[in-house]
Amino acid sequence: MQIKLIALDLDGTLLNAKKEISVANREALISARQQGVKVVITTGRPLAAVENFLKELDLMHPDDYSITFNGGLVQTNDGGILDETGFGIEAVETIYQTTQKLGLPLDVIHGGDVYILPAPVETLYPTCNSLLNFVPTRLEDLPRDLEFNKAITAYEAEVLDGLIPEIPVELNDQFEIFKSREILLEWSPKGVHKAEGLAKLIGHLGIEQAQVMACGDEENDLSMIAWAGLGICMANGANAVKKVADVVTPMTNEEDAVAWAIRKYILGEE
Repeated sequence: MQIKLIALDLDGTLLNAKKEISVANREALISARQQGVKVVITTGRPLAAVENFLKELDLMHPDDYSITFNGGLVQTNDGGILDETGFGIEAVETIYQTTQKLGLPLDVIHGGDVYILPAPVETLYPTCNSLLNFVPTRLEDLPRDLEFNKAITAYEAEVLDGLIPEIPVELNDQFEIFKSREILLEWSPKGVHKAEGLAKLIGHLGIEQAQVMACGDEENDLSMIAWAGLGICMANGANAVKKVADVVTPMTNEEDAVAWAIRKYILGEE
């Protein structure tokens, strides 16, 4: 079946190590759009942290869309909201109790604002997204009426990986907990993931699931790659993601793997 929508993760997929979109990837996406294919960025980031890429790809029109916060927000690229799922202060308190016991940091996000909660160690999240507004805040001073989009634990990968198994199992019934990068552990509302966000978007657009090609590399991409009509994992992707993918690219994100996938499965080039 003909692909009508490309869902693209950013880090480790569309972007190279310099956080840039290569010329080859950009040209392939332009060619796909010229054939009427929707290009949708699907990311854990908020819109404020991806607008530069959307502008670079000329995706700021009224009928352009993004899936942000790992599916928690389905929106137009000019900021209009189609669907939003978040969690309240009680959920933040539950997560914070856990990270405090583990000696890990916690940042809570609403839109482009990141509330940095007091922790035994310093969060590494500001090194990941410099475009966001970081606000050191005590738990008791958090706005009580906000729906937060997600929470982030950002710390050294070796320490983080060693402590993840100590997270109480029952929290998996309350939250989606997964790594999106080596140093990032994400906490999202239960049922929020990229596949769910895409399902809501294609319902709005009248596109079939089988007409979606999803490209990614990390655990937060697993749901959409398993769900899509054509799920593609980068060669540099996590093993768990490779196992559910229809295709594993022969090259990495550093070698224009997205362009390879578009040329092969959308443009029909060998």
